[in-house]
Amino acid sequence: MPYATTPDGTRIAYQVQGSGPPLVLLAGQANNHRWWDGVRGDFHTARTTITLDYRGTGDSDAPRLPYSTSVFARDVVRVLDELGIDRADVYGTSMGGRVAQRLAVQHAGRVRALVLGCTSPGGRHGIERTDDVRRSLAHPDPVEARHALLQLMYTPAWLADNPGPFHTLGDPAMTPHARRGHLFASDRHDAWDALPCVQAPTLVLHGSDDRLNPTANASLLAARIPGARSHVIPGARHAYFEEFRTTASPLVLDFLETVAVEDREFSMGTVGASSPPVRVRQ
Repeated sequence: MPYATTPDGTRIAYQVQGSGPPLVLLAGQANNHRWWDGVRGDFHTARTTITLDYRGTGDSDAPRLPYSTSVFARDVVRVLDELGIDRADVYGTSMGGRVAQRLAVQHAGRVRALVLGCTSPGGRHGIERTDDVRRSLAHPDPVEARHALLQLMYTPAWLADNPGPFHTLGDPAMTPHARRGHLFASDRHDAWDALPCVQAPTLVLHGSDDRLNPTANASLLAARIPGARSHVIPGARHAYFEEFRTTASPLVLDFLETVAVEDREFSMGTVGASSPPVRVRQ
């Protein structure tokens, strides 16, 4: 298992698959890289995918240090440094979308194109889930709480045909302090004031029936980020990227290819040659 070591000494496990320009895939809160297992292969015809286990998850260390979306973003940059990648496309979903926002603002030169899925700007401007959703997730019976989360992630029809296993319900091996750290990082995220500074071309994706991270957040993000495009997938819940992969994955690939073409045209128009290919050390 390859690792990147951060300045505070934390080892971050990462995974590289596919071939082509690099695409970083960022998972949701308290999840490791397996969040992407169901759809990762969709991108390998055109992209090298890079995932990581957030600190506190998977094979990464779980230090007793403060966790935040900014810290997670710095960990992503350290992985890119380890791989020798200057710029990458970034696709973050749920809390991964919050981490992606931090990347695009605080490390703007490292992000070529940005996709934000089922996520929120956070803070007082973000639209929070309703009290009944919170109560269902906090049910004292863990079986009932898990059932509630499944219903928020997927439609009943999809669940009837897909009994699992599910890789989007959290990393069961996390320590209590790491789980609390992830919750704190996601809850304290507030990128509202910084979003107008995002320079990367941005696509915002969301499911129309997402109650875990309400759909109204998509329009907030799209209006706040200059030039952002958005698409709401009808009937989709929080895990739109998996259940509606035949819609979502092509939308992402088409967007990234459009940005790549625009980059090549701009480069040829200003310096007379297309940009060199990005090489990824594996």
